[in-house]
Order: sequence, then structure tokens, then C-alpha cells
Amino acid sequence: MWSPGAACSGSAAHTGVAGAVDRVSAVRISERVDNAVRAMAELAVADGSTAKAEAIANRQDISLKFLLDIFRDLKRGELVRSKRGPDGGFTLSRPPKQISLADIFRAVDGPLADVHDESLRDLRYDGPAVALPEVWMALRGSLRRVLETVTLADLVTAELPPEVAELAAEYRRTTEERHGTRH
Repeated sequence: MWSPGAACSGSAAHTGVAGAVDRVSAVRISERVDNAVRAMAELAVADGSTAKAEAIANRQDISLKFLLDIFRDLKRGELVRSKRGPDGGFTLSRPPKQISLADIFRAVDGPLADVHDESLRDLRYDGPAVALPEVWMALRGSLRRVLETVTLADLVTAELPPEVAELAAEYRRTTEERHGTRH
């Protein structure tokens, strides 16, 4: 079963299916998405006040240039507003409870999961791989189930939806069993 932590590892996925998982490139949570979510969390706790990009960059240890590029994508995705001038900065374009992590992901990185830039509806394999498109659909469905249900409000209050908390607990448990470690 897929778990959100597996996608966040930052390392190549390993599988016994001839490297097939490595082809789902968007499953890897990029540094850009990670930084965007952290910056949006900073805006969420600003509670409607304007926050300066420099301050967010410093608090989250993100390059200012990189963060400004991310904010440009978030603005284009209608997730943030910007204000110029000495009192300027960034604010969320709508309340944190109305912005999902999927919204942020899509604004900065595009679709949640791509299989070599083809629509999953059109993807077809023959022979022993005939069911693989259904696996990729399930993967995308799992990503949606997590990323579309967790909002910025959930994140900043650390009150994740029960299903997401259960998936994270399962991931921790199975990882500890697999690696024989306890924390």
C-alpha cells in the first residue's frame, strides 16, 4: 500500500517490477513543492496579515530567489496575493481551510502523478502488464485522498484528518518493522 511518507523520501523508488515505479516521476515530492507548502503554512499563521518573502525565506531556510519564483507560481494559481511597497508582502487569497495541499502541489508542480506524460485514461499495456494502468490510477487516487483532504488549516493546527493520521501511523509502524527500529 502507498503511504505519503514514501513519496516524500526524496530518493528513487525501488521495486522488483523492473523499475516501473521510477517512471512515475511526479510521485516524488519535489523541493519546490515542499518549500511552497512551508511558505503557505507561514502565510496561514500570519492570519491575514501581509508577510514579507524575506522573513519567510529566513524562517524556513529557503533561498529568497527560489521562494519568489514559487510565489509567482502560487500567485498564478490564485493561491496568494501580493502587495507592493514598504508594507508589502504576500497573503493567502482565501482562508487556509479552503486551500488543500493538492492545490499547492498543482500550482507549483502540475499534476499529482504522471506516467511519462500520458493520460492514465489512455494508457494501455499488453501481456503481463495489462493491469498496470489500474495500479497507476490507484496511486493517483491515493495521492488525491491525502493531498486533497489536508488543508493548510489542518497543517498549521497539526489536526490532520483521521484517515491521513492513520496512514502516517501505518507508515511509521511498517517502516519500523522493516528496518527493525523503534523510536
